Amino acid sequence: MPRLDAPSVLFESPTLIAVDKPAGIIVHGDGTGAQTLTDQVRSLLELRGAEADRVAARDLQCLQRLDRETTGIVLFSKSKATQGIYDRMVAEHAFEKRYQTLVEGAPAWRERTFTWPIGRDRHDARRMRVSRTGKAAVTHATVARELKQGKRVRTLLNVAIETGRKHQIRVHLAHAGSPIVGDQLYGRFDPAGLKLHACRLTFDDPISCEHIDIRSSAPWA
Repeated sequence: MPRLDAPSVLFESPTLIAVDKPAGIIVHGDGTGAQTLTDQVRSLLELRGAEADRVAARDLQCLQRLDRETTGIVLFSKSKATQGIYDRMVAEHAFEKRYQTLVEGAPAWRERTFTWPIGRDRHDARRMRVSRTGKAAVTHATVARELKQGKRVRTLLNVAIETGRKHQIRVHLAHAGSPIVGDQLYGRFDPAGLKLHACRLTFDDPISCEHIDIRSSAPWA
């Protein structure tokens, strides 16, 4: 098996491992055979050689997803024995996820909560959309600072989500008139890529009985 690129490890315990996802890689396989972040983490564990790491590589399961072009924290479970506990935490929204994003323009608000339901776009299978018949979605956004370059204005936002709908942050911000910089699906192409980063993950780990606070700096901030 060829050696795969090793992601940066942000946090690790006997039951969990969190890594810093770069842009341009998918978390799970999509049937194309392309390398995934899960492949990279599994390879990293296997290459350590210890029996505990080989077992962790075999049992590895992702606990959250990020879009291909989104960067930042992705958490994995390393043990079948505790996988169900973490799965329940995901279902109960026990993981507090925070993001940084750069949007086009200057929003008229300083702080806002979006509660528009989100469903699939019937006209484009790649896209999601705000829909009255969609699933509940809650996004909190706060302005961090405005960035001016000549006549162009962009705004850095701090974002927290209570739900985890596909493309949730991207859809809500685009619908609010503040598309994320580099979002080809809901805004405009930017050669520097999508400016959305999972920067912080906090939770109380019932296995270690510790409060976990994982952080990652946006590569573009």
